[in-house]
Amino acid sequence: MQKVCPECGDKIVGRIDKKFCSDGCRNAHNNNINKDAKNLIRNINNRLRKNWRILESLNPDQKTKTTKTKLIEKGFDFNYFTSTYTTKIGTIYYFVYDQGYLPLDNDFYALVKRK
Repeated sequence: MQKVCPECGDKIVGRIDKKFCSDGCRNAHNNNINKDAKNLIRNINNRLRKNWRILESLNPDQKTKTTKTKLIEKGFDFNYFTSTYTTKIGTIYYFVYDQGYLPLDNDFYALVKRK
């Protein structure tokens, strides 16, 4: 029985358990299957990476203050963060990996780095 490649339809030559005719067909097939999920994940990771870079650039000394306006001007998106930390008194820090921010009064933010 002759096996055919599920991606291009060519004849498969080689090992009995081989599923694709080439690495290119295998990659193309798997990319097509995972395309939608990968795009969503890629977009979220790009957004998180941009937020992290913004926080890191504004917080070189591991602890500082900034304004909401500065964050927004640089393109920060407050909808994307990786975790939250709630202190004993109920204060909520938002983290993008190891870079965090705490909303303060008058549209100020405290920027911190978790060690």
